[in-house]
Amino acid sequence: ATESVDKGTGSGIIFKKTGSKAYIVTNNHVISGANAIEVSLHSGDRIKATVIGADALSDLAVLEVDSSKIDSVAEFGTSASLKAGEPAIAIGNPLGLKFSRTVTQGIISSVDRSIPIDVNNDGRDDYELNVLQTDAAINPGNSGGALVNISGQVIGINSLKISQTGIEGLGFAIPIDDAVKVINDLITYKQVQRPYMGVESVDLQSIPKAYWSDTLNLPGSVKNGVVVKDVATGSPADKIGLKRYDVIVELDGQSIENSLELRKFLYKKKIGDTIQVSYYRDGKLKTDKMTLQKREE
Repeated sequence: ATESVDKGTGSGIIFKKTGSKAYIVTNNHVISGANAIEVSLHSGDRIKATVIGADALSDLAVLEVDSSKIDSVAEFGTSASLKAGEPAIAIGNPLGLKFSRTVTQGIISSVDRSIPIDVNNDGRDDYELNVLQTDAAINPGNSGGALVNISGQVIGINSLKISQTGIEGLGFAIPIDDAVKVINDLITYKQVQRPYMGVESVDLQSIPKAYWSDTLNLPGSVKNGVVVKDVATGSPADKIGLKRYDVIVELDGQSIENSLELRKFLYKKKIGDTIQVSYYRDGKLKTDKMTLQKREE
C-alpha cells in the first residue's frame, strides 16, 4: 500500500483485516502532520485512511481503512532468529507512485544496531531504537514498507528516517517482533502502553559541578546519574517517596548514567513489574522497590 501524504508518499503494510475494517502499518514520520491520507492499493484503487494511533519513539503508526477493497494481508515472520548474511528483500515505493511496488534485494548486515531518535528535534536524543541493518536499497518513499525474507514473510519495517546517513548500502528497518507489540497496542489502546515511573528528570552531567556537592550533597565518587526535578502525585515514584534532588544511579543493579538509559531500561519492562531503584539523597545511598504502572491521562 502507498500513503499519499501532503503531496508526499510513503509505503505501508496491510497488517490485519477484521470485519469492515482493515489496518495498515507505516512509519510515524510518514503520516505526521498530514491533514488527510489516501492509500493507493495494489489494485489501483484509492481509499481514504484514518490514523488510529501513532508513536514517535518507535516511528510507527497504524491507519484504519474500509476493508471492502482489501483482498489479502501480509504474512508476518519473526525477527528473533535472524542472522547476519541472510537474504533480505525491501518492498516499497521509492520516489513515489511512479515507481510503486519496487523490489530491491540485499542481505541482513547486522541484527543488533541501535539508532538514536530525537523526537522533538531539540538536538538531544530521546530514545535509542533497536534496528536491523540491511544493504537492500531503501530510498525516499520506501519508509513504512516491508523488509521480507525469502519466504515472503515480513521481518522488518523499513524506515528512511533512520537511514539518511549519506552512506551507500546502509539501510535500517524496525524488527517485526518489536513492531508487532507496538502495532497491537496502537490498534487496541490508540497509544503504546509503556510503564511509568512518574519522575521529571535531568542528567547529572548537565548540571554545573558546583551544585553536585552544595545542592545535591553527592559523594565525590558519583559522576553520573539522573536528577529528579519533579515527582507526579500518586505515581510509582511518589509512592516510594522519591523527592526533588534525589539522584537515581541504578535500576535493578544496572548503572543508569542519563535519562536516555533510564528510558531504555524502563521501556523493556511491563506495566506491573517491580524494579529496584537505587538513589542518593543527602549523601546517602538508598534502595527501594517500585511497582511500575500505566501513565494516567
